[in-house]
Amino acid sequence: MPETSLFQSFFLIFSGAAIVASLALWGRQPLLVAYIALGVLLGPSVLGIIDNVALMAEMSSIGIVFLLFLLGLDMQPKALISVLRKATFVGIISCLIFLGLGYAIGKLFGFTNTESWVIGMAMMFSSTIIGIKLLPTTVLHHKHLGEMMVGLLLFQDFVAIACLMILLSGSTGTVDFPRLGISFAALPLLIALAWGAVRYVLQPLLAKFDRFHEYVFLLALGWCMGLAELAEVVGLSREIGAFIAGITLATSPISQYIALSLKPLRDFFLILFFFSLGAQFHLDMVPEIALPALVAAVAVLTIKPVVFRYLLGQQSERTILAWDIGFRLGQISEFSLLIAYLAMSQQLIGSAASHLIQATAILTFLVSSYIVVLNFPNPIAIKDHLRRD
Repeated sequence: MPETSLFQSFFLIFSGAAIVASLALWGRQPLLVAYIALGVLLGPSVLGIIDNVALMAEMSSIGIVFLLFLLGLDMQPKALISVLRKATFVGIISCLIFLGLGYAIGKLFGFTNTESWVIGMAMMFSSTIIGIKLLPTTVLHHKHLGEMMVGLLLFQDFVAIACLMILLSGSTGTVDFPRLGISFAALPLLIALAWGAVRYVLQPLLAKFDRFHEYVFLLALGWCMGLAELAEVVGLSREIGAFIAGITLATSPISQYIALSLKPLRDFFLILFFFSLGAQFHLDMVPEIALPALVAAVAVLTIKPVVFRYLLGQQSERTILAWDIGFRLGQISEFSLLIAYLAMSQQLIGSAASHLIQATAILTFLVSSYIVVLNFPNPIAIKDHLRRD
């Protein structure tokens, strides 16, 4: 059978996504679930029609970069500092709780110490994509709920970077603390460089040529991708670089126009992300990891909302808001998938542990999406009274 071309893959993914999205809306189901199901169907595990899944997955990571860039564009630097200060306590305690929970589940099902710690790492984080995509734009811009969500997710991003660096050092048997320190020391330098570039280069260019919409689009795109790649080079992550690119540009009068112009591009790549998530999962591993994945997923879906409700309550947050945030963060993360991939490539975990993390991610993505879409205000709500944008 000839290899599927890139155009054929796009045709199958987006034409298929249009069909399953129509069926999902007709059947009153969340769209994200439909994209993952399409990936499972067209991927190697079922029909095997699309064989360049790795390429699709690599391309889909651009969607996460755009998501963080747009997130930065929607925040002011002073607001970010205030939010991170409030979120740090909740972030530290919750990460420790879920690290221990994941380790315990790993040991319960006979995984090694190292595999159990990696499973614990994967359990610490909540999905930026699910959390932000299902958060109404008006909430993200103006309300305390959006600020706390963003603060917690950003704190988790920094912890995830540390975990990824530790895993990168794992093949040598020791953690490269100098490298870890250099990467985090590079963070303030990257912020300073970005701030200077925006003030003395980008803003003058935007002020002079803002009537040329194509130029504004290209400049914003180049700025986002350039700083994302620079962050990757200095040992941080593309996601952090993209967020810094966005928040340093947020003070520009034209920031909201840039955000609106990039949203369709973000959605294009996020559809690829959810498709590739389903396509990369090997169904032949299900019998081996079904029970531990089910236990891990149930633990995440039930314990995460309770933990965030309690911790936010200790921060004097209102009960209804604390439950809202808890359920919106009640899944594991796309970072968890990256941790699984990296740990396996470093030969720290076996295929079973990697697929356990992947299966837990898919299950929690699906169920968490249902919970939010059916019960909380969101842009793609099935019920009219819950739909917000």
